[in-house]
Amino acid sequence: MGCAVSGPGLASKPSEDPNEEEASAPTLTDHQIKLIKESWKLIQEDIAKVGIIMFVRLFETHPECKDVFFLFRDVDDLQRLRTSKELRAHGLRVMSFIEKSVARIDQTERLVQLAMELGKSHYRYNAPPKYYGYVGTEFISAVQPILKEKWTPEVEEAWKALFTYVTRIMKQGYQEEERNKQTNTVASSKERLEKRPNAV
Repeated sequence: MGCAVSGPGLASKPSEDPNEEEASAPTLTDHQIKLIKESWKLIQEDIAKVGIIMFVRLFETHPECKDVFFLFRDVDDLQRLRTSKELRAHGLRVMSFIEKSVARIDQTERLVQLAMELGKSHYRYNAPPKYYGYVGTEFISAVQPILKEKWTPEVEEAWKALFTYVTRIMKQGYQEEERNKQTNTVASSKERLEKRPNAV
């Protein structure tokens, strides 16, 4: 799932994990950055609609994703999901993250920080990285009908590259938070053992 997006403003550090699929990673060119920014202006007009469509499609195509969302876990009626205020609110939060990512697309450090923090928070919500890639796919499916003839293979490739990059950074954030939690757990267990009075 890894991707090293480079170009003006978007470059990633090489992975320390040799198993990451980064050797043949796509790059994000100036032209792709421009395509993303231009298409986002049109997508923004239907931001709430896109958020809902994206998540309804996500739950349709990957029903196991509902397990991560406590509020929607037992909702089988897709019509109920389409009108859910909670789903609308979550869709808007995700669209807000996409909007911030587009705004930082040529500010690498800020984009990486944003995606890392989101990955860390997903660890706290118990939302594992295996689901992250699905959101980009469903976003693309949701925006194609909105952009109509303005949605080209070039635009699609640019968005795919951005989502691949962002999800890879999120995964790093998730793993970092997981390691921190494990380190803290081990440290606090060791501390408790050291504080116990010695048995005579």
